[in-house]
Amino acid sequence: MPVSQKNNTSANLPAAFFSAAEGHEDKALLASKIGDDWQSMSYGQVITAVKKLAAVMIAEGVQPGDKVFIAAENRPEWAIADLAIMAIGAIVVPSFITNTEDDFAYIMAHSESVLAITSGGALAQSVANAAGAPKQNIKTLIVMDGLSSLKVKKKIKAVDWNDAMAASEPLADLDARIAQLKPDDTCCFIYTSGTGGRPKGVMLTHQSIQANIDAAIDLLAEGNVAENQRFLSLLPLSHSYEHTAGLHLPFQTRSEVWYCESADQIANNLLEASPTLMTAVPRLYEVLHDRITRGVKAKGGVSAKLFYAAVDIGMKKLNGQSLTFKEALLNPLLNVLVRKKVKARLGGRLQYFVSGGAALNPEIGGFFMALGVNILQGYGQTEASPLISANRPGKIKIETVGPAVDGVEVKISDEGEILARGDMLMKGYWKDEAASAETIIDGWLYTGDLGEIDADGFISITGRKKDIIVNSGGDNIAPSRVEGILTIEPEIEQAMVDGDKKPWLAAVIVPSPDLAKQSKAKIEKAIGEAIKRANGRLSKLEQIRRFIIADEAFTTANGQMTATLKTRRHVVREVYGKKLDALYPKKK
Repeated sequence: MPVSQKNNTSANLPAAFFSAAEGHEDKALLASKIGDDWQSMSYGQVITAVKKLAAVMIAEGVQPGDKVFIAAENRPEWAIADLAIMAIGAIVVPSFITNTEDDFAYIMAHSESVLAITSGGALAQSVANAAGAPKQNIKTLIVMDGLSSLKVKKKIKAVDWNDAMAASEPLADLDARIAQLKPDDTCCFIYTSGTGGRPKGVMLTHQSIQANIDAAIDLLAEGNVAENQRFLSLLPLSHSYEHTAGLHLPFQTRSEVWYCESADQIANNLLEASPTLMTAVPRLYEVLHDRITRGVKAKGGVSAKLFYAAVDIGMKKLNGQSLTFKEALLNPLLNVLVRKKVKARLGGRLQYFVSGGAALNPEIGGFFMALGVNILQGYGQTEASPLISANRPGKIKIETVGPAVDGVEVKISDEGEILARGDMLMKGYWKDEAASAETIIDGWLYTGDLGEIDADGFISITGRKKDIIVNSGGDNIAPSRVEGILTIEPEIEQAMVDGDKKPWLAAVIVPSPDLAKQSKAKIEKAIGEAIKRANGRLSKLEQIRRFIIADEAFTTANGQMTATLKTRRHVVREVYGKKLDALYPKKK
């Protein structure tokens, strides 16, 4: 039975999963690497595990409407937990594993979670410490990787996942419990990672996520990749983007999900998993672009010339320019000598990368498209479950985030802000009616993003209202665009642009790993030359006049990046504020 392009949005997510699984119990669904080997679980095995974990949680006192906290790496147990929690009518509360113990404690307390699920090691200990803090409601902690060396407060019952699952019988009345779930029931709180302040708990419903899945199936069907695909999952499942597109979408399209070991292993895992689809944030494409171009530069010679010819000719075609007679003859040869090899490095079967979570630099997107690697750039927000728009397989404008997806309306306010409405909208922010009322007005989500819509309905993001730099001359500048152009340069790994209320822009620069090994003088000279090249592609207002070299890379560990690899500009500004201020003329 083929997957419908229009699922029944009156269903709930667990019901949709069990419906898709019916008759396909032996089909592979989830795969993870254990030691040196990839091991998979079938639909049938996942169903049994879901029913057993549901019974374990019911035995631990979890009731419909209760909140259950999850903090674990992407792995099959994460998916099983998500389904089991929803199936018994409880609410999933995911947390990024990069969060601090204080972050865990805040989310547990704010969400009023009664049970927590985690993996093992230092992460499990951090979760256990947070769960045992005063004023927490956590009564039980389920640990996937065993309880050895784990210390928990007396008020917390620690449960070994494997022992509990082995001793449990599948919950007999799970189907009846699922049948009681309503489309507008809240099924998860996604706490926005944010670039400043405490995160807000976004209340998503079965209906809001299902609306996204319906829209995604409609879009992917255009490229004949709507079902029986293989996803490689890298982005944290605690992020709304991966939770919808990398978890529940594959569930309903009978697609396999292979869990990437880590960001460091992405190149190897692409080769091993040979995915057909992969969702990721722009940072991944920047890293892949950097690795590919460094390899080409190191090889040099004829190989490098052919590679850059493939990029140049591919870009001409992408921009609708006519090829010369010589280029037209060379292009088919480049498909074999260059583009086929690039695709092989990505596993050989990749049909589409799907980019979201932040704006993709058009030069990075164009680079991959020119090499025959299709990227469907999209746009969304957690508050929209999260999909709002995306490029479609039949027509890709890589410099845009595509038109609104099926079931979503988009318009631009008088202030230039992108507004969206449809069934995909959140129910609101948990315990924050004021913020909810400010964000959704008359049924429209006020995204906080600035944008434009062209004659074909394709949306371009021009900036973020709160991130816009207003210089001392009153000019508005989008720092993300400038940062994107700076980081195209091979010497620049990361950049944060500064200049609010200042006469011109300055930047904090993280040099590339290779350059960082050089002397301070060589680093500053190379960065200066790279900025000069980048300035040639920027308007006078956007050009960087002065810069400082960062003491270390922006990471989640030092708090200078979110879990989805977006720069926390305010944190970087706090760290380097004095040095940045010293770059500008002193006020008299």
